[in-house]
Amino acid sequence: MKKYCRLTAVLAAVIAVLVAGAAAHGAYPVRFVDTAGRQIEIGAMPRRVVSLVPTITEMIMRLGAADKVVGITWHSVLPPDCAGKTIVGGFLHPDPDRVAALKPDLVFYAGLQEEIPAKLAGNTRLVDLESRSIEDAFSHLRLLGVIFGRQSRAEEIIAEEKRQLRVVSAKIDRISAAKRQRVIRLMGRTAVMTPGSDSFQQEYIRRAGGIPPDFGRKGSIISVSLEEWRRFNPQVVYGCGGDRRAAKLLEQPGWREVEAVRNGRIYFFPCDLTCRAATHPGAFTSWLAARIYRREFEQLANNVLPEKIVSQRPVSIDLAYVKRARIIESDIRDFRNRTLVVDFGQPLRVVSTLEGEKQGVERVANHYFPPPSWGLGHDLGLAGLRSHTLEVLGLDPASTAILFTGADMNNLAVVKKEYRDLAVYALVTAGVHSNAVRMAEDVGRYYEPGTINTIILTNARLSRRAMTRALISATEAKSAALADLDVRSSYTGLENRATGTGTDNVVVVEGEGTAIDNTGGHAKMGELIARAVYEGVKKAVHRQNGLVAARPVFQRLRERHIDIFSLAAAAAPAGKAGAMRREVERLLLRPKYAAFVEACLAVSDDYQRGLVADIEGIDSWCRAVRADLAGREIAAPLAVDGVEKLPPVMDRCLGALLGGARGRLMP
Repeated sequence: MKKYCRLTAVLAAVIAVLVAGAAAHGAYPVRFVDTAGRQIEIGAMPRRVVSLVPTITEMIMRLGAADKVVGITWHSVLPPDCAGKTIVGGFLHPDPDRVAALKPDLVFYAGLQEEIPAKLAGNTRLVDLESRSIEDAFSHLRLLGVIFGRQSRAEEIIAEEKRQLRVVSAKIDRISAAKRQRVIRLMGRTAVMTPGSDSFQQEYIRRAGGIPPDFGRKGSIISVSLEEWRRFNPQVVYGCGGDRRAAKLLEQPGWREVEAVRNGRIYFFPCDLTCRAATHPGAFTSWLAARIYRREFEQLANNVLPEKIVSQRPVSIDLAYVKRARIIESDIRDFRNRTLVVDFGQPLRVVSTLEGEKQGVERVANHYFPPPSWGLGHDLGLAGLRSHTLEVLGLDPASTAILFTGADMNNLAVVKKEYRDLAVYALVTAGVHSNAVRMAEDVGRYYEPGTINTIILTNARLSRRAMTRALISATEAKSAALADLDVRSSYTGLENRATGTGTDNVVVVEGEGTAIDNTGGHAKMGELIARAVYEGVKKAVHRQNGLVAARPVFQRLRERHIDIFSLAAAAAPAGKAGAMRREVERLLLRPKYAAFVEACLAVSDDYQRGLVADIEGIDSWCRAVRADLAGREIAAPLAVDGVEKLPPVMDRCLGALLGGARGRLMP
């Protein structure tokens, strides 16, 4: 009966949204039925919103109403507008007192957050919106568009996602039933789990042309027995980044004897896409389908759309020799690509770390391949990809210098730095979540085309010496930006900051104007180049990955692959694992203890490098923190039992935090 009520409530919400959408723009009151079955009326534009549901947070941000949001959970990182918002806890256990302290006039929450309505009902307006399908997500997006006066933006987002779903559907229709693949979403930590048959995640699989399992159980997550696993025999397994621990379970006898494991067809995607029915269902379905059916998707004969330019928009660059700059949107291999193109008034020399020195260059470009197309053109090699891309864009290969990237050109950072009569532009795209590396530490591997790409333009004529020296200044500035953001290596993040991504490239343009022969660190032009690149990298990383220096300590621990909540559960008194996890989360929401952990992170890095010789002072601080938390002296430090061995400083630090939290829960 409860499930029936939920379904009828969702239908009622859809109907109410359609009625509200027919009203005049910005008309209030807005009336609808939420997922909990309650009649909701919003009489005016909300001014102080707390969103405890990452899906809803994402929708509000993409609608352009970020200024209305005053509080979120630490699980919300993207869109980048989430940075700087007050954190009120995690998705599973947000802190009602922190929510109340923000004095919200509207709170979006989830049904499993039982403490929120219990403590806040009557004090603020509560709305429960949960998406069990892609259509639910579209309905909720429309509703939020009405609530925040962003109806047209909501329709734009929905139209684009539906366009991508139609394209994927058309491509999948060309694949015979005999070739359809059995696909399972992997979840869990200590046991193999998957979404239930009624989850939107199973809809993602069906929309991508896969055959999902049906184990006869519903719910957001269910356990999978070895017998069920072997009987289904998945041909493709996928999960989000947080499911890599569950993938290790598949190395065990019985679990590893299925086709997907034997053939190495296990894929991981960003959690912001896999775990939400929000604003990117078309984008994720496209990506998943392209992974499942790579061979079918890479054949140009199977294209649904003509390969052509779709639209163009200008980019402002105020340099005399720049004729125009623009971002071109095009359809290539049925996916929407975007290319930054800067046209010159006359041929110039450039130095490119991808293509070497080139003369007679009439334009430079940076081309974005969207995730679904990653890997589809590898058989062509760089030369083939270059030729095909430029052909679609109608650009002359002989007079074009081009870079390739997996960072979205919509997240391009354009930074200008000036001093007297000198000016420098840095055009930067960047992403650091999948292949960030620390040079001289990490093992070299090949990955999809690149991430931190930089084009440097000046209002001077750079000599060949100055152009090559600019590569060093730009690279040093990039590494400085990553260090100041504490970007971690994707491979050895527990110990190492990243210096780049392993696929970074730079183009330096000769330019026109005053002759410059020195772009090193002691030259003013070198300083301007470095400042522009430094700021450009930080802006681009924020736009692509939502990453800023002042991010929650939860996020910084996760970037080091430290699962603080698994550690908390392992350290909990008997029968109090849940209470221990909640206690640790609430402690880390307090600046005093968050700063303690953050300081330990910094000292740990320097201790690993040999810059700190003795950590006796850290031991004293840890003892004090442990006693402060427990309310009494605790003689023995708590041993931290994790999947990976922690560096000494972090072992002491987290041992103190967990030991103190454990002491608070024990008499």
